[in-house]
Amino acid sequence: MKKNVIVSLADSNYFDLLNELIDSIIRFEESKDTAICILDAGLSDDQKLTLLKKVDEIKPAEWDIDVPALKVKNREWLKSQVSRAFLPKYFPNYEKYLWIDCDAWVNDWKCVELYFKACENNKLGITQTLGPGYKIMSKVNWLFGKIAIIKSQNFKHAIKSKIGLDKARKLAFSPHINIGVFSLEKNSPGWTSWQKNLEQTLKAGNIFGSEGLAINMSVYIDNLETEFLPLNCNWIASNLLPKFDEVQNTFVEPFLPNYKIGIMHLAAGIWNDNRDMRLDKEVKINIKTIQNSHKIKSLRFGQ
Repeated sequence: MKKNVIVSLADSNYFDLLNELIDSIIRFEESKDTAICILDAGLSDDQKLTLLKKVDEIKPAEWDIDVPALKVKNREWLKSQVSRAFLPKYFPNYEKYLWIDCDAWVNDWKCVELYFKACENNKLGITQTLGPGYKIMSKVNWLFGKIAIIKSQNFKHAIKSKIGLDKARKLAFSPHINIGVFSLEKNSPGWTSWQKNLEQTLKAGNIFGSEGLAINMSVYIDNLETEFLPLNCNWIASNLLPKFDEVQNTFVEPFLPNYKIGIMHLAAGIWNDNRDMRLDKEVKINIKTIQNSHKIKSLRFGQ
């Protein structure tokens, strides 16, 4: 019986990315001891048949918290913003859960092991979007050249979701947490904390981003014990492009000591000529190498 599970979700538009994520996992010998389960947010029957040859379970994603139809607007993929907070309900037979967004893929199995280690003793395993060279997500407007009005991603979402000014201020300067890759044990109090906060953020805020705000609330307001993992465990390429090691034939962090990227995440898209690499396999970009050259490459798995 497999104790650990990797879970993701997709609709038919993101099937290719999901399939690539799964292929990036099962190529590792170590993956044989880890289950792969999929939440279906609009996959076609043929797509599900393809996936069933590679994964352990596929279940339809639900609106685990009631969301007005006016907010949904037939965007069933938004179920990912809700259902990922309820993974033990969908797949109850596992002890540790690792969520990976379908627009990410595994480049180094060591990061998978780190996530399963990080969530032990009821902790949350996750990364912050803060590190050397990463884009600063906060913005500053200056009044009279002296007074700074600072707007952060957490603060903006918190105000829109009407969680209260005190909570919003507490989140304002807390390093933003990306929920695209995380790990939790089955009986962690993190699930109930996250679900409680998610129910609150969904009432007034947008569906998209609500689960991220909710997990930030769990960590920084509810003080959920958290194991923060290094950036290469969830490398958000839109924040900072990786470099490529031509000798090792792999993507690495762009700064010394050029650690190998563990999980490549294409969140927010990688764009070229108004085309998103996530939806167009032909999109390639200029990537620097650590051997001081350049390569025209895709950041997608196997491309």
